[in-house]
Amino acid sequence: MARHLVTSALPYINGIKHLGNMVGSMLPADVYSRYLRQRGRDVLYICATDEHGTPAELAAKEQGLPVAEFCAQAHDAQKAVYDGFQLAFDYFGRSSSQQNVGITQHFARRLHKNGFIEERAIRQVYSPVDGRFLPDRYVEGTCPHCGYDRARGDQCENCTRVLDPTDLLQPRSAISGSTELEVRETKHLFLLQSKLQHEVEAWVARHEEEWPQLSSSIARKWLTEGLHDRAITRDLDWGVPVPADTWPELAAEGKVFYVWFDAPIEYIGATKEWSDAAQAGETRDWKAWWYEADESVRYTQFMAKDNVPFHTVMFPATELGVREPWKKVDVVKGFNWLTYYGGKFSTSQKRGIFTDAALELLPADYWRYFLVANAPESDDSSFTWEHFAATVNKDLADTLGNFVNRVLSFSRKQFGDEVPAGHIAGEAEAKLGEAIAGLLADYEEHIEALQFRKAAAALRALWSAGNSYLEVKAPWLEIKTDRDGAALTLRTAMNLIHLYSVISEPFIPASAKAMRHAFTLDGDTATWVTAEQAKAWDAVPAGTSFTVPPMLFAKISEEDLESYKEHFGGEEGI
Repeated sequence: MARHLVTSALPYINGIKHLGNMVGSMLPADVYSRYLRQRGRDVLYICATDEHGTPAELAAKEQGLPVAEFCAQAHDAQKAVYDGFQLAFDYFGRSSSQQNVGITQHFARRLHKNGFIEERAIRQVYSPVDGRFLPDRYVEGTCPHCGYDRARGDQCENCTRVLDPTDLLQPRSAISGSTELEVRETKHLFLLQSKLQHEVEAWVARHEEEWPQLSSSIARKWLTEGLHDRAITRDLDWGVPVPADTWPELAAEGKVFYVWFDAPIEYIGATKEWSDAAQAGETRDWKAWWYEADESVRYTQFMAKDNVPFHTVMFPATELGVREPWKKVDVVKGFNWLTYYGGKFSTSQKRGIFTDAALELLPADYWRYFLVANAPESDDSSFTWEHFAATVNKDLADTLGNFVNRVLSFSRKQFGDEVPAGHIAGEAEAKLGEAIAGLLADYEEHIEALQFRKAAAALRALWSAGNSYLEVKAPWLEIKTDRDGAALTLRTAMNLIHLYSVISEPFIPASAKAMRHAFTLDGDTATWVTAEQAKAWDAVPAGTSFTVPPMLFAKISEEDLESYKEHFGGEEGI
């Protein structure tokens, strides 16, 4: 059975990320990784902060910190938020690591040796006011394609078109704001992607049938437009240095590799970080996941649509050009954007809900469930406070939380602190078992297929099945005429709670843990529930002691809703 390598888009070091970043990569990757682990698969989930590039330098300058210190602090701040969301990375690395430096330089040397990197003299924007050449992101202006007036010199945030600084209209320095810019000659390294076009096309053709339509259509669009040779070095103080043994002149000038050259390599670099962090007696072989691993590793990558071109076309071109058997992605799960009342979430413009603020407001499981249940898979989806409150109240508080609370509370009141025995399972329980088995199969199928909204709907249906069973059996009435019948109903419902605790863990890990710990079960090591186990109703036998956990989910009131909208802004703020 293949091992599963899972990666999500590297969050950029500059600033705490918003909910759109969370649902567009890291959270679905976490749900998938947790599910695979529960099914007994060998999984490695790798992520890291993307730390090079001009925004990091500019942010450090604003804070009066050396860029290395700024990045170290920002990495720890981001990691704390992801821990709060219970993202179960196997390793969360840093693209500024020495491991990434070494592998990036190795890739560059190999590409040069194979004839896919050449040194070219180019004309680049220079700012006399700042006394330096301006890398692409140091130049801002108006996008020539869509008219967005805050486009950067590498890419337009609004229409996602890749740009060069000289493409911008009314360009200005991002450092000083000066419009007194000149174009001077300097030398940079270029990756000759045009020479790899046909190889990339053939590689995409072999893999795209497994990709979502979003990912394959983006890759095809880029290939149809043609791959262009692209500069992979910049004039920055912070980045992976150009190796002096291969390009002494450029190294002496302080050139560093472009962030979009070294950042994808960090997936490999972070895996080596993970390997190098092994404790005494622990064996971690990073190369086994990345080198000569095509047959033994299935690699699934999660990212929003603006990052898809780099990982379906540009990085595969790099890996192909290296002429070494590095593992290439099998499936790129691309996501559209989560919007805020129809407007874009924006880190730079601080529009929308940011992940640290979300955790201060409500526990992580509220956000995890809502975001995955409304993941922007087939199209952009919109966050509104009204939709969020309705989902939390209906699915989490009413359907799941209320079921758990009323079953355990009623059983304690009627039968004490142990699971009651009562009758053996009958026709109603057999019918319920068949329904649960079918819904569980749907749930598994959707997660395996990376269809997260459908998986959430199947999970919701599993929760609803318990409520339907309870309404049909009505133990609050049953107990008046058939005490053993009511005991059977409650025992079955408690087994459902245990089942929910197992299968809900990928979505709501903290709540799943609370449900599972409600029962005192020696040796409860179940990681998943098979269809036959779901029909048996014996995971929580009679006589098992239990406690009633605190309410899993509190409803969001109208007063809460108005408070959230006032604090964060509602539709009128867009």
